[in-house]
Amino acid sequence: MSTPQLVVHHDKELMAQAAAARLITKIVDAQASRGSASVVLTGGRNGNGLLAALAAAPARDAIDWGRLDLWWGDERFLPEGDPDRNVTQAREALLDSVPLDPKRVHAMPASDGPFGTDVDAAAASYAEELARAAGPENHGAVPTFDVLMLGVGPDTHVASLFPELPAVRETERTVVGVHGAPKPPPTRVTLTLPAIRAAREVWLLAAGEDKARAAAIALSGAGEIQAPAAGAYGRSRTLWLLDAAAASQLPRSLYPPASA
Repeated sequence: MSTPQLVVHHDKELMAQAAAARLITKIVDAQASRGSASVVLTGGRNGNGLLAALAAAPARDAIDWGRLDLWWGDERFLPEGDPDRNVTQAREALLDSVPLDPKRVHAMPASDGPFGTDVDAAAASYAEELARAAGPENHGAVPTFDVLMLGVGPDTHVASLFPELPAVRETERTVVGVHGAPKPPPTRVTLTLPAIRAAREVWLLAAGEDKARAAAIALSGAGEIQAPAAGAYGRSRTLWLLDAAAASQLPRSLYPPASA
């Protein structure tokens, strides 16, 4: 378990640009040292804002896109191509404009895919895909992701792990189906905390005043069942990337921000 570090930016636009630059560096470094890189994407306004900033960054061409594996932390269980699916939004923001290897883009199943509307079977299939990608050097049934990004909801949820719901209590499975999520759509697929904690680095993104209370709760010793964001941490680094509004309720003892 790594101690959370904070980086606070003036506004969400600067946060997205700085996070994109940070991600480019991490991917390039991982490819230089291990030959490839593995990143878990997040949806929502902050995740998509980061991808759009990455698409606009001149340094994006430093990445060898053919040697990058992309995974998702969660997905809305909707038909393929639905505009509310995280993968649809990611393709629009970035993925369709870079030369990725399609076999290395690991989208979560859609509700009109081979499992139909059986979200639990879809989740089990994604868990199997993760297990096949995990090598002997990895820690269990998922790859050791280089960077796993998570948006933080106003209720402290991350991925589709909502406070008090069964998915946040999962300790064995790496991927589960979610039934009755408190925000639409109610049916989702999500990584669990054990899968999230396999990452080398976990980055939690929060911007806007509506995220301020959630950040304060998660960073002030709350339990992960009540505040799932508190249970999201990486093996070597846990990084909270915030704008000033989202950081406005944090105790000053949590400063200074982390260095790069």
